[in-house]
Amino acid sequence: MNEIATTQQVWSWQRQGELARQEKPVTAPGPGEVLVANRLIGLNPVDWKIIDWGHADWQQGHVPGVDGVGLIVACGEGVNLPLGARVAYHQALSRDGSFAAYTRLAAAAVLLVPEGLSDELAASAPCPGLTAWQALNKVPLEADRDVLVTGAGGAVGLLLAQMAVAAGWRVWVTASSRHRERLLALGISGVFDYRDENWRDVLQQALGPRRLHAAFDTVSGEHARSLAPLLDYNGHLVCIQDRLEQQPLPAFSSAISLHEVALNSIHVHGTERDWRLWREVGIALLEQLRVGSLQTPALHQVDFAELPEALAQVKAGKGGKWLARV
Repeated sequence: MNEIATTQQVWSWQRQGELARQEKPVTAPGPGEVLVANRLIGLNPVDWKIIDWGHADWQQGHVPGVDGVGLIVACGEGVNLPLGARVAYHQALSRDGSFAAYTRLAAAAVLLVPEGLSDELAASAPCPGLTAWQALNKVPLEADRDVLVTGAGGAVGLLLAQMAVAAGWRVWVTASSRHRERLLALGISGVFDYRDENWRDVLQQALGPRRLHAAFDTVSGEHARSLAPLLDYNGHLVCIQDRLEQQPLPAFSSAISLHEVALNSIHVHGTERDWRLWREVGIALLEQLRVGSLQTPALHQVDFAELPEALAQVKAGKGGKWLARV
């Protein structure tokens, strides 16, 4: 095991929308914590959003980043994990994150990476994969039902659509036309170009007399609201990129249920039982990636020095999954 450095290079938050590269001290893990020497950083839309919007717990110098993969180099009291273990993780937004050489985090939030899975795939998985799983599990599994996933060209939507197919649902998606053939090859029932103003009508024609059991929206609260009329009686509207504060339909009509998805909330409100399930699902997710039963978007890798430019690509919706090598 290499000696742990006393200082490290990080990308830190200065003010809304601004990152700066600087040197910060490396702090030892406390009770229940581990210190991970990062190898790859997974970039996610939540990263640029909070950098742009700010966060109540952030001060100047805070290190953003929720996803990473690396090696455990130190363990705090009460942690029974081997030094040198390769792990992927999802960090709490309120703590210094993965845009750094080292990340100190709760041991509960790390996932042992299976032998044979690349760092690239491991780093791409935690935030989008666990978000997709959480969204899917908001909806009761009923056989022979239709569901819609919007934004299936993105990381969350692509993983969620595959999980929904595996659950036995007929899955319809929106995505750019360039993703059409790949999505159909994954068992998707139909792909609708979201730039077509009439895609909802085309979907309804494809459904015939059926209606949607659930709609999983990865776009915005306003977009999710527009999907409500497509839902069946007692249907489910799952909002992943926002939250609907009010019912989008009149009372006593189709009686749909609204669902909020907030992966970060487990860091504040999760019980020990919640964390056990989170890790079980996370490890199963990594194993599915290892054997190829789940596919990710195309992976794009940059050097640590180029992290802000890669994050700008994520913000611009350039597609694929962006990673930064430490």
